[in-house]
Amino acid sequence: MTQVFDEKGVVCAATIINAGPLTVTQVKTPEKDGYAAVQVGFGTQKESRINKAQTGKPFRFLREFKNDPPAGEGDTVEVSSFTPGDIVTVSAVSKGKGFQGVVKRHRFAGGPRSHGQKNKERAPGSLSGAGRSGGRVVKNMRMAGRMGGDRITVKNLRVLQVDETSNTLLISGAVPGRPGTLVEIRGIGTNA
Repeated sequence: MTQVFDEKGVVCAATIINAGPLTVTQVKTPEKDGYAAVQVGFGTQKESRINKAQTGKPFRFLREFKNDPPAGEGDTVEVSSFTPGDIVTVSAVSKGKGFQGVVKRHRFAGGPRSHGQKNKERAPGSLSGAGRSGGRVVKNMRMAGRMGGDRITVKNLRVLQVDETSNTLLISGAVPGRPGTLVEIRGIGTNA
């Protein structure tokens, strides 16, 4: 992430995204495949790391988007399809945080810091009782466990700058994931 100043001198938090050219590797049609979609490839991969089914497609990532195909096989989708001011939706897999307690995972308040509390400040409290739960822990009880690694979608982010020479986008705000995460950017319109 970085900071960008606009024309009025107002600072805005931004994320730099490498949106290198996507190559259309396959166009799926309802007549042949039963649905309309376009498969695109991004990044480069060594030939030795590609299986036989992907021979001839030396891309690190292959993704499919269900839509009416706007391009033919072999075409490229450039970063120039975005313009500053566009409103986009960004999806990615969030950072994995490992095994976390209930205070961090579910935003529990924890116990009081006084009245004899010694080492139970971040404990979850009572899990079950003899009433409605019948002396058992009910399903979907919010407890400690693995956190992160989920697909997150952030809507209504604004494209601040487009650099066609280095194939980078500057998008306002934060996007999910760590540096190097594959990010899906979908344009939904312009900010008039």
